[in-house]
Amino acid sequence: MKYNLLATTDQLGRSQASSELWMNLRAIGDEKPKVDRSRIKGLILAYTNLDPREAVHLLRRHMEAEPGRYRAVYRVMPILAWVKTEVEEIVKEAREQAERMGAEESFRVTLEKRRTRLRSLEVIEPVAEVIDNPVNLRDPDWVVLVEILGNETGVSVIKPVDTLNVQKEKYRLSTEREKGSLLDDEAG
Repeated sequence: MKYNLLATTDQLGRSQASSELWMNLRAIGDEKPKVDRSRIKGLILAYTNLDPREAVHLLRRHMEAEPGRYRAVYRVMPILAWVKTEVEEIVKEAREQAERMGAEESFRVTLEKRRTRLRSLEVIEPVAEVIDNPVNLRDPDWVVLVEILGNETGVSVIKPVDTLNVQKEKYRLSTEREKGSLLDDEAG
Protein backbone atom coordinates (compact mmCIF):
# COMPACT_ATOMS: atom_id res chain seq x y z
CA MET A 1 0.00 0.00 0.00
CA LYS A 2 1.16 3.50 -0.73
CA TYR A 3 -0.95 5.18 1.95
CA ASN A 4 0.64 6.79 5.00
CA LEU A 5 -2.43 7.96 6.92
CA LEU A 6 -5.38 5.98 8.21
CA ALA A 7 -8.56 7.76 9.32
CA THR A 8 -11.75 6.52 10.92
CA THR A 9 -15.32 7.71 10.57
CA ASP A 10 -18.76 6.22 11.01
CA GLN A 11 -19.76 3.48 8.63
CA LEU A 12 -22.07 5.67 6.56
CA GLY A 13 -19.95 8.81 6.47
CA ARG A 14 -16.96 7.66 4.45
CA SER A 15 -17.65 9.94 1.47
CA GLN A 16 -18.06 13.05 3.60
CA ALA A 17 -15.06 12.14 5.76
CA SER A 18 -12.92 11.48 2.68
CA SER A 19 -13.73 14.92 1.28
CA GLU A 20 -13.17 16.52 4.67
CA LEU A 21 -9.77 14.91 5.11
CA TRP A 22 -8.71 15.83 1.57
CA MET A 23 -9.72 19.49 2.06
CA ASN A 24 -8.04 19.70 5.45
CA LEU A 25 -4.81 18.15 4.16
CA ARG A 26 -4.82 20.79 1.43
CA ALA A 27 -5.47 23.49 4.03
CA ILE A 28 -2.34 22.47 5.99
CA GLY A 29 -0.11 22.69 2.94
CA ASP A 30 -0.29 19.37 1.10
CA GLU A 31 -0.94 20.40 -2.48
CA LYS A 32 -1.75 16.91 -3.78
CA PRO A 33 -3.05 14.58 -1.08
CA LYS A 34 -4.71 11.35 -2.10
CA VAL A 35 -7.69 10.12 -0.10
CA ASP A 36 -9.61 6.90 -0.78
CA ARG A 37 -12.37 5.05 0.95
CA SER A 38 -11.21 1.61 1.97
CA ARG A 39 -13.21 -1.54 1.41
CA ILE A 40 -13.64 -1.68 5.17
CA LYS A 41 -16.56 0.40 6.39
CA GLY A 42 -15.56 3.32 8.54
CA LEU A 43 -11.95 3.47 7.27
CA ILE A 44 -10.28 5.97 4.98
CA LEU A 45 -6.82 5.58 3.52
CA ALA A 46 -4.80 8.66 2.62
CA TYR A 47 -1.41 9.59 1.25
CA THR A 48 0.13 12.88 2.22
CA ASN A 49 3.27 14.34 0.69
CA LEU A 50 4.11 15.66 4.16
CA ASP A 51 5.70 13.52 6.85
CA PRO A 52 2.61 11.69 8.16
CA ARG A 53 3.40 12.47 11.81
CA GLU A 54 3.88 16.15 11.00
CA ALA A 55 0.64 16.09 9.01
CA VAL A 56 -1.22 14.87 12.11
CA HIS A 57 0.30 17.68 14.20
CA LEU A 58 -0.65 20.25 11.53
CA LEU A 59 -4.19 18.83 11.34
CA ARG A 60 -4.49 19.19 15.13
CA ARG A 61 -3.43 22.86 14.99
CA HIS A 62 -5.77 23.46 12.06
CA MET A 63 -8.64 21.81 13.95
CA GLU A 64 -7.97 24.02 16.97
CA ALA A 65 -8.27 27.08 14.72
CA GLU A 66 -11.21 25.79 12.65
CA PRO A 67 -13.04 23.05 14.57
CA GLY A 68 -16.09 23.30 12.30
CA ARG A 69 -14.07 21.78 9.46
CA TYR A 70 -13.80 18.51 11.40
CA ARG A 71 -17.21 16.87 11.56
CA ALA A 72 -16.95 13.47 9.87
CA VAL A 73 -13.38 12.36 10.60
CA TYR A 74 -12.98 10.74 14.02
CA ARG A 75 -9.31 9.75 14.22
CA VAL A 76 -6.21 10.17 12.05
CA MET A 77 -3.16 7.95 12.51
CA PRO A 78 0.18 7.92 10.66
CA ILE A 79 1.24 4.65 9.06
CA LEU A 80 5.03 4.47 8.79
CA ALA A 81 5.25 1.07 7.06
CA TRP A 82 3.04 -1.59 5.50
CA VAL A 83 3.83 -5.29 5.79
CA LYS A 84 2.04 -8.53 5.02
CA THR A 85 -0.31 -9.65 7.76
CA GLU A 86 2.05 -12.27 9.10
CA VAL A 87 3.13 -12.16 12.74
CA GLU A 88 6.83 -12.49 11.82
CA GLU A 89 6.63 -9.53 9.41
CA ILE A 90 4.79 -7.35 11.94
CA VAL A 91 7.29 -8.21 14.68
CA LYS A 92 10.27 -7.50 12.41
CA GLU A 93 8.93 -4.07 11.41
CA ALA A 94 7.98 -3.13 14.98
CA ARG A 95 11.45 -4.13 16.23
CA GLU A 96 13.17 -2.01 13.56
CA GLN A 97 11.04 1.05 14.28
CA ALA A 98 11.39 0.61 18.05
CA GLU A 99 15.12 1.30 17.76
CA ARG A 100 14.19 5.00 17.89
CA MET A 101 13.09 4.62 21.52
CA GLY A 102 15.38 5.67 24.32
CA ALA A 103 16.55 2.86 26.60
CA GLU A 104 14.29 3.79 29.53
CA GLU A 105 11.30 5.03 27.54
CA SER A 106 8.09 3.06 27.96
CA PHE A 107 5.71 1.73 25.32
CA ARG A 108 2.33 0.19 24.74
CA VAL A 109 1.18 -1.98 21.84
CA THR A 110 -2.11 -0.80 20.36
CA LEU A 111 -3.69 -3.26 17.96
CA GLU A 112 -6.70 -2.70 15.75
CA LYS A 113 -7.62 -5.62 13.56
CA ARG A 114 -10.08 -5.90 10.74
CA ARG A 115 -10.70 -8.81 8.43
CA THR A 116 -8.27 -11.20 10.07
CA ARG A 117 -8.54 -14.41 12.04
CA LEU A 118 -5.48 -13.54 14.14
CA ARG A 119 -6.21 -13.19 17.81
CA SER A 120 -5.02 -10.08 19.58
CA LEU A 121 -2.50 -11.84 21.82
CA GLU A 122 -1.05 -13.67 18.80
CA VAL A 123 0.22 -10.27 17.67
CA ILE A 124 0.63 -8.23 20.85
CA GLU A 125 2.75 -10.71 22.82
CA PRO A 126 5.41 -11.36 20.15
CA VAL A 127 5.69 -7.64 19.39
CA ALA A 128 6.07 -6.74 23.07
CA GLU A 129 8.63 -9.52 23.60
CA VAL A 130 11.11 -8.12 21.05
CA ILE A 131 11.13 -4.64 22.59
CA ASP A 132 13.29 -4.43 25.73
CA ASN A 133 11.76 -1.22 27.03
CA PRO A 134 9.35 -1.08 29.98
CA VAL A 135 5.62 -1.45 29.24
CA ASN A 136 3.24 1.29 30.38
CA LEU A 137 -0.37 0.76 29.34
CA ARG A 138 -1.72 4.03 30.78
CA ASP A 139 0.80 6.71 29.90
CA PRO A 140 3.48 5.35 27.55
CA ASP A 141 6.26 7.40 25.97
CA TRP A 142 5.71 5.47 22.72
CA VAL A 143 2.89 3.58 21.05
CA VAL A 144 3.51 0.59 18.81
CA LEU A 145 0.48 0.98 16.56
CA VAL A 146 -0.49 -2.13 14.61
CA GLU A 147 -3.39 -1.69 12.17
CA ILE A 148 -4.39 -4.95 10.50
CA LEU A 149 -6.48 -4.51 7.36
CA GLY A 150 -6.96 -7.97 5.97
CA ASN A 151 -3.80 -9.09 4.17
CA GLU A 152 -1.88 -5.88 4.91
CA THR A 153 -0.83 -4.36 8.20
CA GLY A 154 0.26 -0.82 8.99
CA VAL A 155 2.95 -0.53 11.65
CA SER A 156 3.98 2.71 13.35
CA VAL A 157 6.13 3.29 16.42
CA ILE A 158 5.05 6.79 17.36
CA LYS A 159 4.57 9.17 20.26
CA PRO A 160 1.01 9.32 21.65
CA VAL A 161 0.66 12.89 20.33
CA ASP A 162 1.29 11.63 16.79
CA THR A 163 -2.33 10.51 16.48
CA LEU A 164 -5.37 12.76 16.31
CA ASN A 165 -8.62 11.88 18.06
CA VAL A 166 -10.95 14.66 16.87
CA GLN A 167 -13.64 14.07 19.47
CA LYS A 168 -11.20 14.11 22.40
CA GLU A 169 -9.46 17.21 21.04
CA LYS A 170 -12.77 19.05 20.58
CA TYR A 171 -13.73 18.15 24.16
CA ARG A 172 -10.36 19.38 25.41
CA LEU A 173 -10.80 22.64 23.50
CA SER A 174 -14.32 23.20 24.82
CA THR A 175 -13.26 22.65 28.45
CA GLU A 176 -10.30 25.00 28.00
CA ARG A 177 -12.64 27.66 26.57
CA GLU A 178 -15.07 27.16 29.47
CA LYS A 179 -12.25 27.55 32.00
CA GLY A 180 -11.09 30.68 30.17
CA SER A 181 -14.56 32.23 30.22
CA LEU A 182 -14.97 31.39 33.93
CA LEU A 183 -11.67 33.14 34.66
CA ASP A 184 -12.80 36.12 32.58
CA ASP A 185 -16.10 36.26 34.56
CA GLU A 186 -14.22 36.16 37.87
CA ALA A 187 -11.80 38.87 36.78
CA GLY A 188 -14.50 41.15 35.40
